[in-house]
Amino acid sequence: MASTSGTTTTSEARRAASASGDVNADLEALRADMARLAGDVADLMSSKGSVAWDRAKSNVEGLVSDATAKGQEAVDAVREVSDNMIGAIDESLKKRPYTTLALAVGIGFLLGISRR
Repeated sequence: MASTSGTTTTSEARRAASASGDVNADLEALRADMARLAGDVADLMSSKGSVAWDRAKSNVEGLVSDATAKGQEAVDAVREVSDNMIGAIDESLKKRPYTTLALAVGIGFLLGISRR
């Protein structure tokens, strides 16, 4: 019986060693696959990241140019209103100088009272 159990122990040891070798080989293959996958993900992120950055940059540039255009429109509108106001005041001074003077004095009086 001793020889049967010795033979069994030896065959179990061989199977364990063989399985251990298989596990080590599987682990090495898994490590290689993970390294390759990490490289692929890094490449993908760098290429997609560049595209995303370029897209975001062009969107920001578009927004800045739109804001600049709208700001210029606002400046032009303010200039037009101020020109119209100056023209109206000049015309009022020519047609009704005393009425314009009375309005200016009244507005000055109201502003003076409100500041106290």
